Amino acid sequence: MTGEWRAATAADAGPLADLERDANLVALAHVFPADLPFPYDEVRQRWERTLAEPGATVEVVDGAGRLDAYVAHDGETLRHLAVHPGRWGEGLGADAVARAVARGAHRLWCLEANEQARRLYTRLGWRPSGLTGTAEWPPHPVEIEYVVPGALRSPT
Repeated sequence: MTGEWRAATAADAGPLADLERDANLVALAHVFPADLPFPYDEVRQRWERTLAEPGATVEVVDGAGRLDAYVAHDGETLRHLAVHPGRWGEGLGADAVARAVARGAHRLWCLEANEQARRLYTRLGWRPSGLTGTAEWPPHPVEIEYVVPGALRSPT
């Protein structure tokens, strides 16, 4: 068993931001320069908005004094996914993706330089759609849209 998922509440906004920071500082250290501070306040505010948004689902796995995983999705998009580095390789990421897909998510955006996440999505059958964009946080790296097979569409 990888973990017991539960619905996140408004009280989880800080722990969600903590986990996002902890995972990103390890997984994306090559993308975001060390001298660029993690935008903690902005990320926490984004979580507060997401948790209050009708139609958005945020699910978490509790760990010892922290969250071990989260997934946020809506009827179309897998919006956010993170697993604490101490739990990598245990299947929580695949579980999170499966939860989002079961509720209708068929697209997501992933940083081009996030090789670990891209390997997971590819292993689970997701494919790049051909669309790219820029990430919201400085230094604004390239993002790639992924879709589940059957949801592929032509880039616009």
